[in-house]
Amino acid sequence: MIAAVEAVNAGVMNSPIAWLEWTGLYMSPWKVIGLVGALMFGGRWLVQFVASRRHGKPVIPRLFWYMSILGSLMTLSYFVFGKNDSVGILQNLFPAFTAGYSLYLDIRHRGWRRDRATH
Repeated sequence: MIAAVEAVNAGVMNSPIAWLEWTGLYMSPWKVIGLVGALMFGGRWLVQFVASRRHGKPVIPRLFWYMSILGSLMTLSYFVFGKNDSVGILQNLFPAFTAGYSLYLDIRHRGWRRDRATH
């Protein structure tokens, strides 16, 4: 496993992205994946806030769970392949599992119909 991670890290995924050099930051593809994942995971709270404000009560729309899963998996892949950091891996495994299970329950409870954030 470690050899496979090192092989991926030695390639293009850890090389700086040329068109982002103007930022002055070292931006590799793995770093972009990690940042987008973190923004996705954090942005789910904005989705929840807007849905609750529209309904006048606390609600969790299905998009919240999709963003949780995608954000967790993106940051998890960053920590597995980009950083090889066990703390980040453990930190993102549990939220991905929990969000997946919550999405399963939401779909089982409300079905596949369009999300109306009714709970």
